[in-house]
Amino acid sequence: MGDGDGWVVCDAGHRHWGRFGAAGLLLRHAEDGGDECVLLAHRVWWSHHGGTWGIPGGARDSDETAREAALREAVEETGIDPERVRVTGDTVDDHGGWSYVTVHARLDTARAPFLEPTDGEATELRWTPVGEVAELPLHPGFAAFWTGREAPERLP
Repeated sequence: MGDGDGWVVCDAGHRHWGRFGAAGLLLRHAEDGGDECVLLAHRVWWSHHGGTWGIPGGARDSDETAREAALREAVEETGIDPERVRVTGDTVDDHGGWSYVTVHARLDTARAPFLEPTDGEATELRWTPVGEVAELPLHPGFAAFWTGREAPERLP
């Protein structure tokens, strides 16, 4: 457990996980001639917003950048090979006193690997076609990101 684990209250009065903010990895992949997909995790029932789908991620530690935290969390939760992840940009959702950074990345492999949850925070991992993401019961923060100002076709 890092020093970032814990709840905080942002300037708007909402509770968030991550004493120093949080970050997640929006990992995209498209096989030759196939649909563009993103890697989603189905959150375990006992977690905050359990039963919803979102991207691998979690609390930032005090000595990490958002990109480092997002990649660390993705490796911990999915077992993905970090050498195959190419970061393409990020989006900051600043709540005043707390922020969530979505780190955009692409998987540099010909075929998307089959992945299984590795740390007990998800029941399933799924490469989901971009056009089907909004049909899932999404984590509220990810849903706002996905369907709001950052339309999927405009992501880096």
